[in-house]
Amino acid sequence: MRNLSLWQSCGTVLMSSVLFFAGHAASADVYPSKPIKLIVPFAPGSSTDVLGRMVADRLTRSLGQPVVIDSRPGAGGMIGTIAGAKAAADGYTLIMAGSGPFGVNPAIYSKLGYDPLKDFTPIANLVLTPQVMVATSNGPAKPAKQFLADAQAGGKLIDYASIGPGSTSHLAGAFFQRVSGLPMNHIAFKSNAEAQMQVIAGNVPVMFDAMPGVMTSIKAGKLRALAVASRERSPYLPDVPTFAEAGLGTLVVTGWIGLAAPTGTPEPILDKLNAEVNAMLQQFDVREKLSTGAFITVGGTRAEFGAYIRSEIAQWSQVAKQAGIQLD
Repeated sequence: MRNLSLWQSCGTVLMSSVLFFAGHAASADVYPSKPIKLIVPFAPGSSTDVLGRMVADRLTRSLGQPVVIDSRPGAGGMIGTIAGAKAAADGYTLIMAGSGPFGVNPAIYSKLGYDPLKDFTPIANLVLTPQVMVATSNGPAKPAKQFLADAQAGGKLIDYASIGPGSTSHLAGAFFQRVSGLPMNHIAFKSNAEAQMQVIAGNVPVMFDAMPGVMTSIKAGKLRALAVASRERSPYLPDVPTFAEAGLGTLVVTGWIGLAAPTGTPEPILDKLNAEVNAMLQQFDVREKLSTGAFITVGGTRAEFGAYIRSEIAQWSQVAKQAGIQLD
């Protein structure tokens, strides 16, 4: 009888284990069974917002459940990112994971309210967004070399706009200041639109931002691109020189935007979302829309995106240290 009871106990444990793992394995099969929330931690009109809305639309079609945008801008993307870190890890809250909140902020804040490596699990990197330096089109047309020469000769403090403290555009300006030796004054705005408005009006001389965020104003003739912070000229702005051509060879700043979920989200769900995202990025009309917006398509595995985030944190930590940037 004792042996029979032992076997019955073992059988019960075994059956519970089978049911547990079967339930987790099947979670991706029934997912999603209700609407999904996609947190966008930057203001409407920003590169992250534009991309997030396209991702939400495509996932709504492929997953068969609404993917609803939850716009939570502010504090260089930190407000929305903190909300994402505190969300339930059930696959029904996702977040647009950009280079500012996930790569730059850990390098310049000792107290973030979240840890991009511990609080989130990467799903996939979506796009790259090279930074570009722009000025108002109402001023005199100057190539980047001439702008640098005039600024160096003038010796005056030069204001530059960004889309918020800790954003990639902020660090791009700080990087520019370090390699150019020019005295620069950072002016942070709450959104891409607000910063552009001040530059277009001539109230702030220059601005750094992701190329997709300023392309509409460049094409409309409101902003003039001075230089791109990429290793080679951009196919989207072929007539605009790189900073290397302007004499600042080390100034390469490429932002990125991916998709992540709170840590603890079931692996089958993460794998399913990764597959959906990669399939989406291969669609011709999606690639065409991304190209129109000056996004560079990436895609890839979850592990690749995780390794990329870690490398970006290491790179920006070095830049922040050399530039003496600490925002606590």
